[in-house]
Order: sequence, then structure tokens, then C-alpha cells
Amino acid sequence: MTSTLENRPAVAPRVQNPITGTTTHTGDRSTAELVKLAAEQISTLVRDELKLAQIELTAKGKRAGRGFGMFGGAGVIAMYGVGALLAALIIGLAAVMPAWLAALIVGVALFIVAGVLALVGKGQVKRAAPAMPEETVAGVKADIDTITSSVKHGGHK
Repeated sequence: MTSTLENRPAVAPRVQNPITGTTTHTGDRSTAELVKLAAEQISTLVRDELKLAQIELTAKGKRAGRGFGMFGGAGVIAMYGVGALLAALIIGLAAVMPAWLAALIVGVALFIVAGVLALVGKGQVKRAAPAMPEETVAGVKADIDTITSSVKHGGHK
């Protein structure tokens, strides 16, 4: 491409229409057409970024849901552990026999299972945070940087 005074290209750059896919010279279009094309492209870009954000937030929501479900499971098992420990206390007080020892062992085992579920659930919730769609934010920042750079350099890199 040859250049003219003030470092402007002698031939107008080509622009592709996002709807029709046709490529034309920007010199063949009016300013209104170029503004309309830019608005269409920005609209498409924003829609795509919003779709990406939705997908990313859905995945994080599912992960958080699994973690909260595990917390709920840990709570239920802990309630059974309390029941078993209460049964152990009752059996231990009712008759000083080895039956209470068995109930105590079951209760402790249930608390261990509850602790493991709580730790796994905590890990799931932690992996889901932060709720901000990081990939989408990075994409939008890159888009803004590209547009800013393009405007600063008169549409040419």
C-alpha cells in the first residue's frame, strides 16, 4: 500500500460486513454507512460477550450448587451422628454393657464422614468464587484495548 502526505494510505482499507460477509473498501462508503457498520459490529461484539458471561456464570453456579449440596449432606449426616451419640448415651446409662461402645463408634464414624463432606463442599464453593466471569472481563478489556488502539492510530495498526 502506498502512502500520501500526513502518513495516510493512498488506498482505503477494506472492511467486512458482519451480516453479509462481503468485503468493500471503506472509501466506497459514506460516513453514515461506516458509523452504522461500526454500531452493528459493536452490537454483535457486546452480544457475544454477554453470551460468554452467561455460560461462565452458569458453570460457576452449578459448581457452587454442588458445594452447597455437599454442605447440606454434611448437616444431615451430622444430625445422624448426634442421634447415634444420644443413643450411645442412653444405652450407656441404661445398661453398662458394650452396646453403648458400638453406638459411640458409629457416631464418631458419622462425624468423620460429615467432616470430609464439609471439606469437599467448601472446596467446591471456593472454586466457584469469585462470581465474576473472569474470561469475559478479560475479553472485554482486550476488545476495548483494540478499539482504543485503532482509534488512536486512525484505524490502522
